[in-house]
Amino acid sequence: MGQRGCNRLTRDRFARTEPMTATLNGAVVPLQPAAVVQQDTASTAGRTIGLARVSTKAQSVEAQVAELKAAGAELVFSERISTRKAEAQRPGLQACLAELRPGDELVITKLDRLGRTQREVIERLATLQEQGIHVRTLDGLLNTKGLGKMAPLVVGLLTGLAEVERSLIQERTLASIEHRRATGGDLGGRPRSYTTEQAEQVRRLLAEGMSVAAAARATGLSETTARRLGRSAA
Repeated sequence: MGQRGCNRLTRDRFARTEPMTATLNGAVVPLQPAAVVQQDTASTAGRTIGLARVSTKAQSVEAQVAELKAAGAELVFSERISTRKAEAQRPGLQACLAELRPGDELVITKLDRLGRTQREVIERLATLQEQGIHVRTLDGLLNTKGLGKMAPLVVGLLTGLAEVERSLIQERTLASIEHRRATGGDLGGRPRSYTTEQAEQVRRLLAEGMSVAAAARATGLSETTARRLGRSAA
């Protein structure tokens, strides 16, 4: 231990599946699996931490890192990962979230850096708000620190709108299914491999005592389909 009154905060980074870097006070720090980062406790209050993400090799993560540093981020986590990856499969995001503390500010270029869908993004915003962590986007869309006491209201409103949208989508989906069912429309799934005439013919042949194999040959259907049609008529 050092001299009396001096404390150090040590955080163990969990294993990562992809190489990542962090930029701390202008220096690029490689983040290796199980790496240990040490910082003075005095520097952990009210920090500005950035998260950069790109999904293709053609995109420049370095450009995002530079933008975030210019916006005041003293520590920047970056990752190059597909937007289809779930939150648990994003090591850069997980490391960033593990680093954030109450009073910190998370700065990102756009809100979509926080999740794959609008619902994921808003849920993440709500969680960060509850933890006392501010969020600022460089496109000017959101700055919860600047909103002050209005921040919980705005995030709550966004959460409510997401729930309304989800309910409307479910309602429209169910209404569409009911309409197609009532009008004989396609309900999705694998398309039928037989016509209505074939179905009626195979059912009639089976009802007359013909074997499944013979009925299938006579109608040009597979035995599996002929058998299934026979059961549905029972």
